[in-house]
Amino acid sequence: MFSSNRSRYQEGSFSKHRASKSKSHRKNPSFRDSPRKVEKLAQQAQVSSPQSNQTSPTIGSAIITLSVGREQRLFAAHEDVLCHSPFFQSACRDQFFSSTNKRIDLPDEEPEVFSSILEYLYKGDYYPRLEYESKRKTWHLEDGGNANGTAEAIINTAMGPILKDTVIYCQAEKYGLQELKKLALRKQGLQSGIQCSTILSSARFAYANTPDNDSKLRAHYLALIIRARHTFKRSGTMQNEMENGGKLFFDLFVAMVNHMDDLSQKSPR
Repeated sequence: MFSSNRSRYQEGSFSKHRASKSKSHRKNPSFRDSPRKVEKLAQQAQVSSPQSNQTSPTIGSAIITLSVGREQRLFAAHEDVLCHSPFFQSACRDQFFSSTNKRIDLPDEEPEVFSSILEYLYKGDYYPRLEYESKRKTWHLEDGGNANGTAEAIINTAMGPILKDTVIYCQAEKYGLQELKKLALRKQGLQSGIQCSTILSSARFAYANTPDNDSKLRAHYLALIIRARHTFKRSGTMQNEMENGGKLFFDLFVAMVNHMDDLSQKSPR
């Protein structure tokens, strides 16, 4: 089971490297297609004002009880709000509960993550919320990322510390909430000061919990590692992870080659 953890880790962090923005809308390209592919994919998370997605329950909507996690933490939500998710729409319509006991059991979910998803369904965003600075025309996270003024919000899993936004992205895929995926990806692009070990375990989690045809979250981590390559080069965790191998590091190799090809094309002959 996941548990909340906001402590800092001993290994080096990199506060300068963030995912930037773009308006590219190409779907599911391969990392092998061309130079700059990973960077373009990492920049595709476009989010309008989250408040535009705010949902209000209708009068008389049924109240659904949700039991979340191994400790069976209880949540309550209006049925018509939950049904904005195809997953819960099916649950409310079919086999999950009878008309006399409106209850959905989610034993494998993390309550802290589910709380954020429920907050999104009602308010169109989750804490820390996105805020727009009109003078600079930029987005940032309220409170600098969280109430302690730090930029990390992580969840402990069996795979290690994972960025909460990454877990939310993967759960949004499960629940069929495409706009929440965009929001979670945008928020990850605004994080800074993240530990190398957290980035690597989050990248592995992303690879393990997204389908191969969903490249955006994976590309976010590949681009982040490439931009912070000098920090990762000194990382003992990076060495151990690469020795263990996996698809993540083959994609990283291809992305690095494309990055070098791109640089060579820009260099004067």
